[in-house]
Amino acid sequence: MSALPRRHEVHADPEAPCNTAVPVEVTDTPLEEKSPAQWAYERLILYIQNFEETLDNEHEIAMGFAGGDAGVLRIEGLGFFDPDIVTFYGSDEYGLKTQLIQHVSQLSVILQALPKEPEQVEPKRIGFRLAADLAKKG
Repeated sequence: MSALPRRHEVHADPEAPCNTAVPVEVTDTPLEEKSPAQWAYERLILYIQNFEETLDNEHEIAMGFAGGDAGVLRIEGLGFFDPDIVTFYGSDEYGLKTQLIQHVSQLSVILQALPKEPEQVEPKRIGFRLAADLAKKG
């Protein structure tokens, strides 16, 4: 029998939102049956979705990469390639199409809020789309 995934957070601000729920889409497959890439992908979706819930309509999510000079990536897509690769799709701070392919053992990201593109009426929210895709996998 495997342990069920769980989440726990503590913040300095007692009013800060803490989401400790783990959706059934993440727990419906035993951990032993998931590749490291799939497991990292599913948890990244939860972090992205929760971060986006804290943003106002003038900001979108972006990702910085620790330990390198890759810059910032406006997140437009996320994927995995079993058994151990996670892929990030988007654009850099200059608007250039960007893709980062990273081994799960090197995964270390920083989620950031960037101002939305001026020509956009509404900010792009990928967390909802990622969570919807996760929900339909079963």
